[in-house]
Amino acid sequence: MPGGRSSPPHWGRRLGCLTSAPACRVWGSQSRPAWEPTRRSPLLCRDMALQNALYTGDLARLQELFPPHSTADLLLESRAAEPRWSSHQRGLWSLTYEEELTTPLHVAASRGHTEVLQLLLRRRARPDSAPGGRTALHEACAAGHAACVHVLLVAGADPNIPDQDGKLPLHLCQGAGSLECAELLLRFGAKVDGRSEEEEETPLHVAARLGHVELADLLLRRGACPNARNAEGSTPLLAACDVRCMSPADAEATTARCLQLCRLLLSAGANADAADQDKRRPLHLACRRGHATVVELLLSCGVSANTMDYGGHTALHCALQGPAAALAQSPEHTVRALLNHGAVRVWPGALPKVLERWCGSPRTIEVLMNTYSTMQLPEEAMALVPLETLQKHHRFYSSLFALVRQPRSLQHLSRCALRAHLAACLPHALPRLPLPPRLLRYLQLDFEDVLY
Repeated sequence: MPGGRSSPPHWGRRLGCLTSAPACRVWGSQSRPAWEPTRRSPLLCRDMALQNALYTGDLARLQELFPPHSTADLLLESRAAEPRWSSHQRGLWSLTYEEELTTPLHVAASRGHTEVLQLLLRRRARPDSAPGGRTALHEACAAGHAACVHVLLVAGADPNIPDQDGKLPLHLCQGAGSLECAELLLRFGAKVDGRSEEEEETPLHVAARLGHVELADLLLRRGACPNARNAEGSTPLLAACDVRCMSPADAEATTARCLQLCRLLLSAGANADAADQDKRRPLHLACRRGHATVVELLLSCGVSANTMDYGGHTALHCALQGPAAALAQSPEHTVRALLNHGAVRVWPGALPKVLERWCGSPRTIEVLMNTYSTMQLPEEAMALVPLETLQKHHRFYSSLFALVRQPRSLQHLSRCALRAHLAACLPHALPRLPLPPRLLRYLQLDFEDVLY
């Protein structure tokens, strides 16, 4: 529920039931008017009629409950959505619904009831009240209600107050409507590089991690630092390269967003080779996530294909150890790009494991095998490939296993010799050779779906 958990056990006097009249009973030894303009502490109200009107956005009913000169500076009790284990006595635990505190302003902001929000503010609701750790501005931003964000900011809400998790309203601009909310926050003085307290993330980190291209563009245009580091040493570019695909169906769209983000960040001055605390670089993460076009972009910036992370893994290791979901993202293009930029080949003794893992992507196996002058597989390697895969890719695997302990073609041996001679200058030298396009593609390990 909006407002977060309750921490203080008592706030002011407790209100009884609100009726259709603009007054209510006060629990205590004396009865006094419900609305006291001099009261400093907010009243704790349990009136269900009031809460129902707030959650449904019933403006007419709320105008009756909050007449002129009344106060909307109230606290509401609600229950958490899920039960939690709690202990009221030592050694005795129970599963209960934890009570939470919120305010009418929080409810209206989280639900997008703009007119109700305006009414509450006119009735002296405090825009920066945060009984449960969040302000109403946090709630409006998290829900993407730009109109409510505008109303709160005009009323004086502070756009740089952290919530109970140390996040600023700008960090919570993540879903639908977030771009408009972010524009308003920045216009009213939100810090474009404000940090979350624990992760030390900037809003640009959040936008990059979520693949939100338009929001990242807005933040960069407003002066966000493209090389800011969070508590783990990660930059927004690292966050963008680490965007994962939730399913094979959205693999292409996810990679396209990741590529847009990386181009945007690099054009703004992001360091293409910045490492985090584990020495992981953008190339490592892009390879692990199977973003082939991002890998090609980073390699074109001159990053090394053979730099190791803290665990001793190169980008090629990351590509070959990536999730099975990478099959939907054409891992062969990532592997070919790395090999054409001087990546050290896989140790021959590890090729059977690579075959077993990536046999469903025969082109990945093809491009790896075409970097060796001899077939580096044992005769029993055929048993590593499932029968249905052998049948599905019969032509390729027949050519692969026919070459075990057999010499490769003279044409292939010439390719290996030329690539070995060019070595470190391979990515720059090959395109400059005066060769027919077809021969050039052959030297760059173009796919043929068969081995010779």
